Amino acid sequence: MSIHLNLFMLLPGHHDSAWLHPECESVRVTDVDYYLELTRIAEKGLMDSVFIADALWHKPRSNYCAGLEPLTLLGGLALGTEHIGLIATASTSYYEPFHLARMFASLDHISGGRAGWNIVVSNSVNEARNFNRSKMLSHRQRYERAEEFLEVANRLWESWDEDAVIRDRSTGHYTDPDRIHLVEHQGEYFKVRGPLNIQRSPQVRPFMVQAGASEAGRSFAARHADAVFTVQENVHDAAGFRTEMRRRAAANGRTVKVLPGLLPIVGSTEAEADEKKRALIQMQATDYALEHISMMLNVDLTDCSVDAPFPVDRLPPADSIQGNRTTYELITGIARRGGVTVGDIIALQGFGRGHLVVTGTPERIADVIETWIDGGAADGFNIMPPVFPVGLADFVDEVVPLLQKRGLFRTEYGEKRLRSRYE
Repeated sequence: MSIHLNLFMLLPGHHDSAWLHPECESVRVTDVDYYLELTRIAEKGLMDSVFIADALWHKPRSNYCAGLEPLTLLGGLALGTEHIGLIATASTSYYEPFHLARMFASLDHISGGRAGWNIVVSNSVNEARNFNRSKMLSHRQRYERAEEFLEVANRLWESWDEDAVIRDRSTGHYTDPDRIHLVEHQGEYFKVRGPLNIQRSPQVRPFMVQAGASEAGRSFAARHADAVFTVQENVHDAAGFRTEMRRRAAANGRTVKVLPGLLPIVGSTEAEADEKKRALIQMQATDYALEHISMMLNVDLTDCSVDAPFPVDRLPPADSIQGNRTTYELITGIARRGGVTVGDIIALQGFGRGHLVVTGTPERIADVIETWIDGGAADGFNIMPPVFPVGLADFVDEVVPLLQKRGLFRTEYGEKRLRSRYE
């Protein structure tokens, strides 16, 4: 048995104030060589894949909020690596299917079958305003558009038969036109004639990842995703989510892997790890955290004291949220249990936006991973180092060898194509 380990490479780190850490190389966040160095560390650790997120961030005064375009970046990383999968975020809300299908087919060719797509539907009105829109599509419309987008993209990727390229010098025919097919799609959101103007790629379509936890998101993932990145707090809830996703996928004649997020804070002793966590909490910019949480919950909390009880009575109803419902439900669920301060929620949001945080020795972190795997709560983990590069190096050098000794993780790469590795 080998679990799956994906590196969620969000620079400068998954803690809100990672750039303030003395070992963080935040000056290099637009340096492709830095990304390549980090990816090679993950590849040295035999990790399945590296994932580059993409979103429109705000409030640049207190936090890094820019980034290299993921697909462009991964094209460069593909040339400097051999095995590790390369997953990029791209939105069905603002791309066109033809453009995106061509870009991912190109990355799949460049990487030799290692391309992956994290499918998002976008949830920010400020992002919509960059794409000729004054407001977002509704939650329902975004998933309807995504469904049609995937239908078109899949037909584009399949528009070239595997044997369409014949290169027959005797006849002067490079391709067989009968093996290249029009798409001729006309739907509510898209009109696409096709075919794609690049031949079939090694995987045909990229490895598909989805992270939405709403009802629409889960249904969408069951129909399309090869893996689900999820936010889970405990083994019990995570096992229930994994069981549900496997059932939904099976009903669609498919299988899906579930990878909860894991933010590891590694120390040689428990005391050292606790001190690392305390240091990060002390670095956090309160004003940025309050503004960010206010945006996520669609309520103004900027006037709140960090020591005050979290104002549950000010939260809007869930059905009014058109943005990220997963984060809304996580934070509000914790707040409604009672005994939680605004500062507690800030700390939760600061450490990986509610993902599982494990602080301790390498042995403790390996124990937690094993417990979740044995409890049916995960097929692997989406690793989210709090600070780059040190957090990644700690995990690869200290935790991965323990997982290998326990027979939980591979000792060498096998199949090169990313989807085959997850099967």
